[in-house]
Amino acid sequence: MNSVSKIDIDKTFGKILRDFRIKNKMTQEQLSEKLGISLKYISRIENGNNGVKTQTLINYMNILGITPDLIYKSFITNPDVITNVEISEKVCTLSQDKKQFLLAIIDLLQNLE
Repeated sequence: MNSVSKIDIDKTFGKILRDFRIKNKMTQEQLSEKLGISLKYISRIENGNNGVKTQTLINYMNILGITPDLIYKSFITNPDVITNVEISEKVCTLSQDKKQFLLAIIDLLQNLE
């Protein structure tokens, strides 16, 4: 198993967080206010120059609608987990009605066991 460096993690997290902020049409200033952290800290996180605290990461995810698999997916090497991430990504693209339908199918499949 290859070790992942802190620098790789910080840069990857920063890029994902910046991309989602932009996708949500938020400025760093707006996000700073919502998160209750300094603009400088957001800039350092997004540039990969600073790690992000777990509490801040969770708040980012809630505000910007980021799922955990998107944050960690580039670091996953376990084939079973990769498959689960791929399934999750595909489910996220479905409408709410289709997600409910899929949940009903999963329930049926589980009851067959």
